[in-house]
Amino acid sequence: MPPHITLYTQPGCLSCELMRVFLEAREFAFEERDISADPAARQVMTEMYDSYETPTVVVSLETTEEVVVGFDPDRLDQLLSGSPSSDSVTES
Repeated sequence: MPPHITLYTQPGCLSCELMRVFLEAREFAFEERDISADPAARQVMTEMYDSYETPTVVVSLETTEEVVVGFDPDRLDQLLSGSPSSDSVTES
């Protein structure tokens, strides 16, 4: 089962754009939540995930949930390695 990825962003955030490109390049499906337009998303990000910075990425795997604050491609590669993409495409 592929991971469920939620990306918390806001306009004008360069790191958010880099994260979006990073996830799209690896063909991972993700839900994007703009905290400037969605007060509930901002509340979840700050209260549930204790994050006050964008991008914040929540990776929900089968039994765990990991939160990555900021653009950290190495940590995301580590979390997502071995997880099939939304189209089950594997890298060669």
